[in-house]
Amino acid sequence: MISVLMRSHNDIPYVKATVEALLAQEVDDSVEIISCDDHSVDGTAEYLAGVPQLRRISPPEGRYVPGKTLNHMIAQAQGDFIVFNNADAIPQHKEYLKNLTNPLKNPGTDCVYGNQIARKNAYSVVRKDYERAFGDGSVSRNWGNFFSLVSSGFRKDDLIAKPFNDKIQYSEDAEWVNRNNANIVYVPDAIVEHSHNYTLPEVKKRFYNEGVADKQMGKPPMSFLHCVRSIAAETLRDWIFLAKHGAFREFFYAPVYRYVQKMSYYRGTKE
Repeated sequence: MISVLMRSHNDIPYVKATVEALLAQEVDDSVEIISCDDHSVDGTAEYLAGVPQLRRISPPEGRYVPGKTLNHMIAQAQGDFIVFNNADAIPQHKEYLKNLTNPLKNPGTDCVYGNQIARKNAYSVVRKDYERAFGDGSVSRNWGNFFSLVSSGFRKDDLIAKPFNDKIQYSEDAEWVNRNNANIVYVPDAIVEHSHNYTLPEVKKRFYNEGVADKQMGKPPMSFLHCVRSIAAETLRDWIFLAKHGAFREFFYAPVYRYVQKMSYYRGTKE
């Protein structure tokens, strides 16, 4: 059995399409979909309550901590394979679950993650980042243990024996794969639509906290010189991408976006 664990929080623009796509999957294994909503106030919880095919569970008590919620859901899953699929990550075809979980039948595979394509309304700099991080995998395979929990799969036995860290607020997926030196398989033909057009304050918060999380995981802090070089290199890549796609409206936005992103991460590593 495959247990699909779906977390949600105020995902009403996407959750219906995600659930319908998950229910339409063509897969040889039996499937259960477990929904855990984190106190949504936009109609997400009410929509989920009206879908009888879902098994809904309450979130753990207290402040939301990703690892705590993940471990809570895993403990109640019945499947041999665990698939994490965020409520705002919309599967793009009916073979998504089958493709994503197939590599887990190889005992040498510890975990898998799927391909994410940016939404149609995504900023061009965001679209470029998604194409580099996912796509055919040729770029991100050089980034060490790159991984994304948004669309991913594990064996339940592994997650029970080696649970997620429930003390950190960000990068719980990266912490798991690095702590366990996981053998990761990228599955480019398991595709979901997923991206965020974060505001600059949201970018600042996210990447600052990712820097904090990386320091908690024992990664060496980024040097200021490395930070400056990273801003320049990524902005250059942005400009090439924007020129290629005629997205000149973001020409002046790109360096601001990269400065906030990289400098916030740098400051996080210093905390």
